[in-house]
Amino acid sequence: MKINKLSILVPAYNEEKTISEVLYRLADLQLPAGMEKEVIIVNDCSKDATGKMIEEFIKKDGNGIFKGFNQPVNQGKGAALHKAIELATGDYIVIQDADLELDPNDILLLLAGIEEKKSAVIYGSRFINNTHQNTNFLWHIMGNGFLTKLSNLFTGFRLTDMMTCYKLIPTSIIKVMPLKEKRFGFEPEVTLRLSKIKGLRIAEVPISYIARTKTDGKKINYKDGLRVIFCILKYKFSR
Repeated sequence: MKINKLSILVPAYNEEKTISEVLYRLADLQLPAGMEKEVIIVNDCSKDATGKMIEEFIKKDGNGIFKGFNQPVNQGKGAALHKAIELATGDYIVIQDADLELDPNDILLLLAGIEEKKSAVIYGSRFINNTHQNTNFLWHIMGNGFLTKLSNLFTGFRLTDMMTCYKLIPTSIIKVMPLKEKRFGFEPEVTLRLSKIKGLRIAEVPISYIARTKTDGKKINYKDGLRVIFCILKYKFSR
């Protein structure tokens, strides 16, 4: 499938340490010839300087490619992505977290995967080549592994990393999804909804990963893990 324009969605909450670096890396990202790029950053009512840094970057280096939106109240990553999806004008969307756990250059691997894997939807997996650093074994390996296997049980997919941030999805598909989850339940909700589209398959490509700790600003916790389990069951049996 030819992609004329890619929308890169960046949800951000209290990421003043990394947000500028992420945006500069996205600005430097060279997409395949003929493919336009737009970057939509949604500041989820950050309490630090994240919002100000985003505004300064757009004014100075946005070049008409970067667009920002400020949530009036903090609602969560999923809610920020709902807004970003609403604003997206590209043929495809891909999500980029603002914390530098993922390398923006790996977006090119996802784009290449569309042709190589002959699939309309591509996920970036942190587990195929195990090229991750600073990993918390209990949560990242056991937690993500369990949640992915549980998701596979109900979707029929054979994913290795359902909770990955890197999801490359046609905008025409994700815009019509009645998305509800406002926090990290976004990941299983999207995957379960994709599983209900007849004939659609998800392919994975390996990506790199540098995990951060709670001290560094890691936000997901065990309560979010329980919510993910609930969402897998909920969206399997609901519309």
